[in-house]
Amino acid sequence: MMKLREEFSRRAASYDSAAVLAREVGRRMAERIALVRLAPRRYADIGCATGDGLRALQQRFPDALPLALDFARPMLQVVAAQAKWFERLRGRAPRCVNADVRALPLAGASLDLVWSNLMLHWLADPRPAFAEIHRTLSDGGLLQFAMLGPDTLKELRALGAPVANFIDMHDIGDMLVAAGFSDPVMEMEMLTLTYATPRGFLADQRRLGVRAALLGSLGWRQWRKLFAGWQRVDGVLPARFEIIYGHAWKVAPRPEKKLAADGRAIIRFARSGG
Repeated sequence: MMKLREEFSRRAASYDSAAVLAREVGRRMAERIALVRLAPRRYADIGCATGDGLRALQQRFPDALPLALDFARPMLQVVAAQAKWFERLRGRAPRCVNADVRALPLAGASLDLVWSNLMLHWLADPRPAFAEIHRTLSDGGLLQFAMLGPDTLKELRALGAPVANFIDMHDIGDMLVAAGFSDPVMEMEMLTLTYATPRGFLADQRRLGVRAALLGSLGWRQWRKLFAGWQRVDGVLPARFEIIYGHAWKVAPRPEKKLAADGRAIIRFARSGG
C-alpha cells in the first residue's frame, strides 16, 4: 500500500485525464443512489481521488456535510482547490481527511453514508476496512461502493500478463455480513475501454497511478511479446473491466430479551389508556 500511496500522490495532476472508467462507474453509482430514500446529515467519499464522486453527492445532498477522504494528500489538495465559494460560505465545502480506510480518524456512528468508487479492491484484505466503515456509520447508514472483480482484463491475463488478483463478489458479500452489515446487495457488469495502441493503454494506467499495482512490473520488451497476442475487435484493442457494485445497511442491534433466572423469556404487558 505504501508504494501505491506514493504513486497516487505523484499522479494527482494527471489523474483526471485518464479517469474515464472511474467517472463512468461513478455516474452509474449516482443513478443507483438516486433510487434510495436517504437524507444524510454527513457523508464521506472514501478514496475520493480528485473529487468527482463528491461533486455528484453534493448535487444529490446539498444540505449534508461532505467529507473527502484519501490516503494521497495531493489528491485532497485538488479537492480543496475545486471547492466553490458558495460552498465555503454555507459551510458545506468538503472537509478533507488524509487517512487510511483501515484506521479512520472518525467518531463512531458519525456518518450516514459512505461512498467508495474503485478503491477497496486495492486492499489485499478489505475486511478491516469494512469493519471501520461499519463502526463509523450510524444506525440506518448506507455503504455504497464499486470494486474491480476477478475477470478484469482477462484477455491480457489469458496471454500471461501478471494482472492483479481481485476478490469475487460473493466473497465480498460474505465479508460485509461478517463486518455486521445487513442484507448486502451485489451486482456485476463488464465495462470495456478501447485503445488504438498498447502504449495508450499503459499510459492511462501510469497517469492514474495504478500501473504497477494493476499490471505488475514487466518491462516494455516483455509487454511487447504479450501485446502481440492481444486481438483487435473492429480495429481497436478491448480492455474489459469487471465492475462489482455493492450496497449494504448498518441496522440497529435488536434489543436482547430479558430472561428469568430459569432461562425463560420475560414478556411484559402494559395497560393502554382509556
